[in-house]
Amino acid sequence: MTASIQIADQAGVRRITLNRPQVHNAFDDGLIAELAAALASAGEDPAVRAVVLSGAGASFSAGADLNWMRGMASASEAQNRDDSLRLARLMRTLQYLPKPTIARVNGAAYGGGVGLVACCDIAIGVDGARFGLTEVKLGLVPAVISPYVIQAIGLRHARRWFLTGELFDAATALQIGLLHQCVPAEKLDETVDATLASLSKAGALAQAEAKQLALRVAGASELEAERLDQQNAALIARLRVSPEGQEGLTAFLGKRPPAWCTKD
Repeated sequence: MTASIQIADQAGVRRITLNRPQVHNAFDDGLIAELAAALASAGEDPAVRAVVLSGAGASFSAGADLNWMRGMASASEAQNRDDSLRLARLMRTLQYLPKPTIARVNGAAYGGGVGLVACCDIAIGVDGARFGLTEVKLGLVPAVISPYVIQAIGLRHARRWFLTGELFDAATALQIGLLHQCVPAEKLDETVDATLASLSKAGALAQAEAKQLALRVAGASELEAERLDQQNAALIARLRVSPEGQEGLTAFLGKRPPAWCTKD
């Protein structure tokens, strides 16, 4: 079986690449477990000075895998809550990793993929990337990623994109704060490497403390994040088994409009 992620180390940089290009690096149980373990390992390794997260192929991450969604549609509320908590722990691990993190956004990021971008300290994306928080179109909400996305783009922007489920381009992602830099594809690696060079000039302990300082002053403690994870996992589990959530998931998997969509 092909690993869901690839890991490469060079000069103190751990590059973690989501490696499911055939499904646009969509999440399933395997990818979530492997990525969470890889991030935890990077956080504990003193040889790692920075982490770069990217995707293989044309996309960064398309969010939830179709087969994974199909399984969750038929799972119980308790099973859905446990599943959501695993994704929440992954996001929390990335958010509070004691090393500088860079999202190398090589292409589209949807749903949980947006969550990964928001959890990284620095996000650099190609100008052709597209983004979306499309959960409401399935009768769901971006529950477990919501604390990190709201911290990244602010409440006002989050309310719009959470409610409409519209896709938006890289220029908009830059404007609202999801991306720090937006560059042509041929400049992506050059820009990431320049940022890594800047990071390498700082003290590792100071960087870890600076990251915690920013989160603490903003009121985004890890303890509070864990509390929110419990609430948000319960919320998404309840919605997945609700009549509206079931209709949304069934319609999506069946490639038809959900019943609530008005006809032209």
